[in-house]
Amino acid sequence: MYRIIADEADFLVISKSAQVHFHSQDGTAGVVAQVEQDLGIKLFAVHRLDTPTSGLLILAKNVAAAQQFTELFTAHKVQKFYLALAKGKPKKKQGWVIGDMAKSRRSMFKLLRTKENPAITQFFSQSVGDGLRLYLLKPHSGKTHQLRVALASLAVPILGDDLYGGESADRCYLHAYSLHFSYCDAAGRRDYAYLDMPLQGALFSSEPVTAALEAWREPNTLAWPDR
Repeated sequence: MYRIIADEADFLVISKSAQVHFHSQDGTAGVVAQVEQDLGIKLFAVHRLDTPTSGLLILAKNVAAAQQFTELFTAHKVQKFYLALAKGKPKKKQGWVIGDMAKSRRSMFKLLRTKENPAITQFFSQSVGDGLRLYLLKPHSGKTHQLRVALASLAVPILGDDLYGGESADRCYLHAYSLHFSYCDAAGRRDYAYLDMPLQGALFSSEPVTAALEAWREPNTLAWPDR
């Protein structure tokens, strides 16, 4: 269900498995409740991942930490990077996807042409063979299903994302890969960086993908152009 990546004084960083619910439902503990139960401590969720998405999650250990993280996320001062795999030729191989999002059918969202309160996603991609591309995604906003909608809007829905028309696969190939932020605790302000290689999914473990990821080991240092 999860792995503990870091156990800091004020917060935990875990890696959630794919297809694990964030919230408890149908009598089954969600990932936050399960970590609380396993460690015997109260935890505070400060951001979330969709059920099919794997990867890094921060869980605050106290109210003050939760408040600070909420402020950091609200101010977009937590840099988040995701990995995705998709088949087909995208409308563009790198750049920006920007647009308002609206609810559609079957719990889906759609990208609009308007930009009043837009979802903003920046990305790079590279071919990993057989019509398959690896995407490094940097969201600049935190909308529900944002990255899934962004790739679907480029005509390349994420592999295994049945909701948005992705080709069937052994998992939904979306993974919260890296987090970077500055946090202030009793010892002072410190910069934190976490990287989590995806362990689920045969294609994430394939040689072309692991080779491609070598260039993306420090995603925050890449040349992300301004708009």
